[in-house]
Amino acid sequence: MNRTFFFSLLLAAFAVSLAAQDFGFGDDDAADAASGGNTGGGNFGVAIGGEVSASLLGYADDFSQGLDETGLGDIFSGKLNFSAGNSFGEAVINLNLSSPAADASLITFDEAYLRAYLGVFEIEGGLRKLTWGKADSFGPLDVINPLDYSEITDASDTLNMKIARPLVHATARFGQFSKLEGVFVPTFEPHRFASDGRWIPAQMKTLQTQIAMTVAVAAAQNPPAEILVQPDTAKLNYAQAGLRFTATIGSSDIGAQYYYGRVPTPAVKLSFSQSQPPTLAKVEFLYNPYHHIGVDYAQVLVGFNVRVELAANITSDLSGDDGEVYNPNLAWSLGFDRDLVWGINLNLQANETVRLFHDKIHDNSLLDIEAGVDITSTRLTAILSKKLLRDELEMRLAALWEVEAKDFFIMPAIIWTRDAVQVEVSGGIFGGDEKGQFGQYYKNSFVKIGLTYSF
Repeated sequence: MNRTFFFSLLLAAFAVSLAAQDFGFGDDDAADAASGGNTGGGNFGVAIGGEVSASLLGYADDFSQGLDETGLGDIFSGKLNFSAGNSFGEAVINLNLSSPAADASLITFDEAYLRAYLGVFEIEGGLRKLTWGKADSFGPLDVINPLDYSEITDASDTLNMKIARPLVHATARFGQFSKLEGVFVPTFEPHRFASDGRWIPAQMKTLQTQIAMTVAVAAAQNPPAEILVQPDTAKLNYAQAGLRFTATIGSSDIGAQYYYGRVPTPAVKLSFSQSQPPTLAKVEFLYNPYHHIGVDYAQVLVGFNVRVELAANITSDLSGDDGEVYNPNLAWSLGFDRDLVWGINLNLQANETVRLFHDKIHDNSLLDIEAGVDITSTRLTAILSKKLLRDELEMRLAALWEVEAKDFFIMPAIIWTRDAVQVEVSGGIFGGDEKGQFGQYYKNSFVKIGLTYSF
């Protein structure tokens, strides 16, 4: 079943439900009385919401080159959210809207799924974003949805960065405080990165340069050689699945999970010709399978809302010397939020990945995809916020710091909200080592002014 047919079926079901059911804005008590108090779950509700935004975004590097090099982005964006259902189930469609200049696809699906309530069981299927784990951002247990890095203007908001995936998700509840979840994802999609423009990663630039140097040689062959080979990840051999159990014991929330999936960052296999000197003949993207085991814990301790996650990610490279497979690793996160003095709130989180068998990694980047990396990768995320004027005005400062790479991303913002209207003035500052994940975008520091109306 292709995606177009799936969404047509979903919309058709949505329309049939509207025609067959009462339009759920009446008096539920009156309806119950008229039916003798037995509605059989027939009361039907529809909700429509969303937001409309107008914003201007400019890059400092463009401003420095003069007005003839400066643009302010695509002003319009929006969201439309539809839901309809009763006590038996619901249908949800969330749409993202963009201006005509932004993309040929003016309307895209953010999420679209059906959910059925079957007593203590719940099952849903469709395009979905799921969150596993307790961490506020970039938690090592949040493994189901890949992330969109094609434009990094708010790297602290992982929900908006998530890419919805077609999946089936089932939940069984035990009492009021425990549940078991299962998920099946029939296809795979990796993290999404820009392939051109100002947000293209440095590694992608290097790879594109290597490929460009080979194109002329490949084109002279008959038939022309395929330089970049991407696997077909829509087949069932790329399917993923997992289980997660969560419970509340006293004042503590705990969880444990297992997930079989694919590493969302590609490994690269390079093949060279037999000529002298050897030239690059083929580049293959590989998405390594791995087993993920994780546990998490959350509790309020002495006024601190503490969250902890621990995970083991086990690939097939159990000796650490296979250059085409990522080494296994251990990952953890520790975070908390707490109100400080003068109404200032601090949300702080530390994430770290420890690469196993690090001493077996080859020094040559042509022979090992992890050559030259540190044994650990550590990130600190901090958000300071303060509300004023009866909570209408918020001042916020978010910062991400890559410890080993010594680079950073700082995001100051002033947000004014009254009823459904929000005005925001924000910015982003990239800096540090130019080889780091954030430092490579030092020319992309920006200023943004936005107006949003929610309904």
